[in-house]
Amino acid sequence: MVFRILLVEDEADLADFVLRGLREEGFAVELAADGPQAWAALKGSAWDLVVLDWWLPGEDGLTVLKRYRAAGGASPVLFLTARDAVGDRVRGLDAGADDYLCKPFAFDELLARIRALLRRRDKTPNLKVSYNDVSIDLAAHRAERAGRPLDLTTKELSLLSFLVRHPGQVLSRTRIYEHVWDETFDGLSNTLEVHVMELRRKLEAHGPRVIHTVRGRGYVLRAPSEEA
Repeated sequence: MVFRILLVEDEADLADFVLRGLREEGFAVELAADGPQAWAALKGSAWDLVVLDWWLPGEDGLTVLKRYRAAGGASPVLFLTARDAVGDRVRGLDAGADDYLCKPFAFDELLARIRALLRRRDKTPNLKVSYNDVSIDLAAHRAERAGRPLDLTTKELSLLSFLVRHPGQVLSRTRIYEHVWDETFDGLSNTLEVHVMELRRKLEAHGPRVIHTVRGRGYVLRAPSEEA
């Protein structure tokens, strides 16, 4: 299973350092650079963990966290901030943060805290996701359609999981490629198209098409009943 982490950080150099480090450790990481981006990402997707800065353009991290918890958001949140006063730590934890790490920090300590939060979260995990008649057991690395098992490769399972987590959303090729492969999208490569074609073949052996191409934009997971 690949854990999905939302990194909310406006300092470009630090964000790049943390992003690259976490991806090298096998995490799927997406970046939000300000408060409004963070809130949009939190509303639009499910995250296994959120690494959140306090000082952000647009809306500070404490406000974003309070809104997220008030809306029922349950993902663990790690504050990563230069605010190191005891009072700030108390405010952050009382607002709903699960841990608090002050800048400057050692990457190994950040990694250890992230792993600890994920272990704690996985004691009562929700590792099954589904859409329409497609279901995925992330813990067992199994997928089914209409109750019939799908023989998927690791990448096909990751691709399908990403689509299932974002039903009805048109996902660009760049976003899919960078999330599933954790690499910069190469416009000359047909890797994604090949995987989509094979995944479609396996899904459509048990039902109508659900992965649709939106010309010039990307792909969308949409049930036949939702076709315009």
